[in-house]
Parts: sequence; structure tokens; C-alpha cells
Amino acid sequence: MKTTAYFIASVIARRPYLKMEWIEHVLNNPIRTEVQPNGRIRYWGYLADINKYLRVVMQSDGETVHNAFFDRRFKP
Repeated sequence: MKTTAYFIASVIARRPYLKMEWIEHVLNNPIRTEVQPNGRIRYWGYLADINKYLRVVMQSDGETVHNAFFDRRFKP
């Protein structure tokens, strides 16, 4: 899985608990997808084992992970 420098330097540094398996799960099983005005793609997925929704933001190429975080305000 490709990632941006921002993802490695900032996201993982601030959220070391994030697992790449969770990100892959969301990308393979999204419950909602949305394209941002800047072309980036948001994916939301539910992680049953921890009972949380994870948002993953991909670059517009659809292959490079830019951001990931638990979205407490997400409503399915």
C-alpha cells in the first residue's frame, strides 16, 4: 500500500495505534465513499472488533493513503 510522506511523518507519528490491516479493511469494505472538492477520496468503514468507524483519505489516484483517523461524528 502506498502512503504519502505526510501519512508517515505526521499521521502515524500522532496515531501509532492505527493498524494497516484496519486501513486495508476500510478500503476493501467501505460503507460510504465521498470525493472531496480537491479530488481526494474519503472512505468510511466500521471496525467491529473495536466498535469504531475509521475514515481513510486517499489521494485522487485512489492508491495512496493520505490520512486515517477514527471519526466519532460519523453517522451511518
